[in-house]
Amino acid sequence: MGADKNDHDQIRLVGVSAAPLDVSAVYDAVQTSAAGGIAVFVGVVRDHDAGKPVTGLAYSAHPTAELVMRDVLAEVVTGQPVEAVAAVHRVGDLSIGDLAVIVAVACGHRGQAFPLCHRLVDEIKAKVPIWKHQVFADGSDEWVGTPQ
Repeated sequence: MGADKNDHDQIRLVGVSAAPLDVSAVYDAVQTSAAGGIAVFVGVVRDHDAGKPVTGLAYSAHPTAELVMRDVLAEVVTGQPVEAVAAVHRVGDLSIGDLAVIVAVACGHRGQAFPLCHRLVDEIKAKVPIWKHQVFADGSDEWVGTPQ
């Protein structure tokens, strides 16, 4: 069913927001009776990066980030057996343990959902203009994902 759709009505939720993210809302957005498998990825702020303790971070987004994310979702689902897809990303100051990104893909079978979810996470990270500013315990900081 999903592979025949070309108007991208599989895209059920796309968002970039300063508000805390809700896994249930993303899951509910992709839930459909046609899906036998729903893969959900939740990116969480961790307390370290490259062996250095992280005390917090902030995400910044270009004003076009949500539109770019929608384009990325459309690109990935085109021609794929996707019933529904959703992706949300948080911006602003986040603490250790906060949810930073949630991606969900619903397909007829789990074997289709897992690799498409993985691909979406990678494509969002590579293409959506959202940048991470990490602060380390030693007082140093680092920007991640900024244009080179």
